Amino acid sequence: MFFMQKKPAPRNVKLPANLTKSERKQVQRIVDLASKNDGVPRTAQQSIPFERMFPDGICRVGDNYYTRTVQFQDINYQLAQQEDKTAIFEEWCSFLNFFDSSIHFELSFMNMATDAESFEKSIRIPPQKDGYNSVRAEYTQMLKTQLSQGNNGLTKTKYLTFGIEADSIKQAKPRLAHVMNDILNNFRQLGVMAKPLNGKERLKLMHDMFHMGEPEDRFRFDWKWLAKSGLSVKDFIAPTAFAFPGSRYFQMGNLYGAMSYLAITASDLSDQLLKDFLDMESSQIVTMHIQSVDQTEAIKTVKHTITELDRSKIEEQKKAVRSGYDMDIIPSDLATYGKDAKALLQELQSQNERMFLITFLVMNTGKTKQELETNVFQASSIAQKHNCMLRRLSYQQEDALMSCLPLAKNLIEIQRALTTSSTAIFVPFTTQELFQNRKEALYYGLNALSNNLIMVDRKALKNPNGLILGTPGSGKSFSAKREIANAFLVTDDDIIICDPEAEYTALVQKFDGQVIHISPVSTQYINPMDINSNYSEEDNPVALKADFILSLCELIVGGKEGLQPVEKTVIDRCVHQIYQNYFNDPRPENMPLLEDLYFALLAQEEKEAHHVATALEIYVKGSLNLFNHRTNVDIENRLVCYDIKELGKQLKKIGMLIVQDQVWGRVTANRSAGKATRYYMDEFHLLLKEEQTAAYSVEIWKRFRKWGGIPTGITQNVKDLLSSHEVENIFENSDFIYMLNQAAGDRQILARQLNISTHQLSYVTHSGEGEGLLFYGNVILPFVDHFPTDLELYRIMTTKWIDGSDEKEE
Repeated sequence: MFFMQKKPAPRNVKLPANLTKSERKQVQRIVDLASKNDGVPRTAQQSIPFERMFPDGICRVGDNYYTRTVQFQDINYQLAQQEDKTAIFEEWCSFLNFFDSSIHFELSFMNMATDAESFEKSIRIPPQKDGYNSVRAEYTQMLKTQLSQGNNGLTKTKYLTFGIEADSIKQAKPRLAHVMNDILNNFRQLGVMAKPLNGKERLKLMHDMFHMGEPEDRFRFDWKWLAKSGLSVKDFIAPTAFAFPGSRYFQMGNLYGAMSYLAITASDLSDQLLKDFLDMESSQIVTMHIQSVDQTEAIKTVKHTITELDRSKIEEQKKAVRSGYDMDIIPSDLATYGKDAKALLQELQSQNERMFLITFLVMNTGKTKQELETNVFQASSIAQKHNCMLRRLSYQQEDALMSCLPLAKNLIEIQRALTTSSTAIFVPFTTQELFQNRKEALYYGLNALSNNLIMVDRKALKNPNGLILGTPGSGKSFSAKREIANAFLVTDDDIIICDPEAEYTALVQKFDGQVIHISPVSTQYINPMDINSNYSEEDNPVALKADFILSLCELIVGGKEGLQPVEKTVIDRCVHQIYQNYFNDPRPENMPLLEDLYFALLAQEEKEAHHVATALEIYVKGSLNLFNHRTNVDIENRLVCYDIKELGKQLKKIGMLIVQDQVWGRVTANRSAGKATRYYMDEFHLLLKEEQTAAYSVEIWKRFRKWGGIPTGITQNVKDLLSSHEVENIFENSDFIYMLNQAAGDRQILARQLNISTHQLSYVTHSGEGEGLLFYGNVILPFVDHFPTDLELYRIMTTKWIDGSDEKEE
């Protein structure tokens, strides 16, 4: 059927007075479009099969039929362990069994092209007045390049629409609310995020369907526009016209489409069937209308079928006797059907199975007829691979198209009866995406399963603390540098780096940050005794500082046994003494030095105090006195790197601990200013070997989140993170873990700690550089980050010796 566009008499419409100029123009355009159809016998609007949409999301589809729609997110079903897959499948079976015969429901899977311009705008880094806009432009271009490798041009969404019969909206509302609440609880049980759509969101969804070929045609609508304009909501969602020129395809706007149904002929169905359809990289809609059959009626129907089959069997046996051959020889189909029917009856009666009637529709699209036929052929091939058939609907294209709308109204009477388990095999979950359209979302690579961009904001996590784990050469440092650069360009956060191998200097200098070289021959100093009034949330900041100084003394004095109780007591006593003068008169020149602790210990009577003082002497008067000076470097810079490469093995641990304390001071100062502080610790495992320093690090790790800190530990030694139950808390207090290639022993530890499946582990087994698994909140995704090597940022960030030599040659 083709909707002609006759020239109508213009509508005399009075537009609302309070519209803006752009809104007035938009409404007038819709009025004109609606007017064009006034003279035709049937309009595009009239063919949309619902009567009224209410603002709260309830839609009156027919005289006494009301529906609502829920959008639900994906979960990682395909990557889950087998036992987890089984659990998800069983939960999904229970979900389906929730629907009784009074509730019709529809699952809609929509892969629709997005407006490329608006999508690129969401990843564009806005310029700022700081002199780094050329780097921002380069990074944005890199994101666009990575975007082009994936199929982010398609937005994939999933919906469940359900409907009930009711005499009035007043009667429908409470029942719909009750069913909605149960559905949301069922999704929650599955670990799936879901939300009900309101009326405007449902209208936008249908608008986007009808304008699939025109993603730039944005939905503009407000309920206040309806009253005075004389328009209906359908005028805001309908395309200019539908055309059904033949029996096997249709036109909708400037897009060609074809409706097909899936003939489920396979004896065994695979949970990959629906996934394979949804993995197609073209705009399409897959719809499943599901109607539960009353259990008593279903059993009665099956019993009747068995009776009819038995009657046919008796007739065949009579024929056999009359013909003189063995009565046990009956047609094989008859025997098979009888056996299957009895098995089905057994399932319905004793195995918690229900009967469902399924209509499975697929809408393929194309910008041209040829592209459409190519996409239909691809979909047919997928069906054939699973021993099913995808059949085009002749002369039913319009009804099938309208059945694809999320209205839970099925106009196609081709149904297949399936049990709960057979219906549940169409598991609506594949793999999660991690793309957050947030201002401070950072890039972490491409989803290895879908090739889509991974962009997330760690601040959105309950606990943004993070770890970057991987063997040497797997890309740990590069990944950290990429995040540092991205955070510097996108956020206003302060960034501090503890750099044991002098790897971050070039990057920090690129952004005019401060590199502080700490070594026995350096003239740049930081005072480990620095403190500020915000150092602790309690009234006594010295108590927390004493913890740090105890950790410092353990590294200096402790040995294998650590500090003894008496030594801890005298150190704590002296710490409180030496800070008394500063807090009485908090001037910089009154800040204690390490030598003040040394002399305070010498003044004590206990021999243990003298023992500690003697151990401290080399750090006060001797050749390692670099930490016995007042801080003389600019640590107010937004980007600070502590280069401790030149410190010896023992001094390096001390240096890392002191840097960690300096960072804590910065975090406490930034907290009052409402500013976040990101802290990156390379070779993090060095701080976890001694009991006292490990305990202090764990305590700081826990405190960071509360104070606006975002710490990131970088290490190749996963075992050290589990050296004690206390250190294990670092794992438990980290909702962001970036796992690159892992050694065999570490893989097993991570699998146990994070519940990673064997299949997921393959992504960190002998994986290439920049490839691995991302643990974000409760989501685990495989990623690939092949950062373009022709960028200036890459040359600054890479630690490859060959790349460095190439750079020198250039």
